[in-house]
Amino acid sequence: MSVPGLENPPTANKQLLEWVEEVAALTQPDRVVWADGSEEEWHRLTEEMVESGMFIRLNPEIRPNSFLARSNPSDVARVEDRTFICSQREEDAGPTNNWADPAEMKGTLRGLFEGSMRGRTMYVIPFSMGPLGSRIAQLGVEITDSPYVVVNMRIMTRMGQAALDQIGEFGEFVPAVHTVG
Repeated sequence: MSVPGLENPPTANKQLLEWVEEVAALTQPDRVVWADGSEEEWHRLTEEMVESGMFIRLNPEIRPNSFLARSNPSDVARVEDRTFICSQREEDAGPTNNWADPAEMKGTLRGLFEGSMRGRTMYVIPFSMGPLGSRIAQLGVEITDSPYVVVNMRIMTRMGQAALDQIGEFGEFVPAVHTVG
């Protein structure tokens, strides 16, 4: 598969590269961008979102670097009847959660993600939940086609090349995939 952005990745981590290529093959984005967490990237993405109407710039004299973003009322972070704990044993999901077999859910999600990023950019976001290098920090990589997610991950995590450097060539990471569909 030849998707622009996969040819010169900023890491040699084989496990990470294979996973990114697998997600790109499944979701079929037009291009791949490795998010670096820089100020330049933030300005570029926020400007793109303003131009597209996704963001409305607030008065820069009163609220510098602030934007209004509206979501669809049906687009919520967690919908109880569509949230599942996927564990080998149903009892591990707890008494108040929905449970699904991990293999069955993976099949369902593969179907939903197939071609889901067609026509859009796939962003690869290396991040650290917690201070870089801390023994309590959790390293992860989120793949998304939403520039909104990229700019918000910059607020919520330590993201970009520094997090990718912490993962290193052989390090472990939590993989996460998100799409606007």
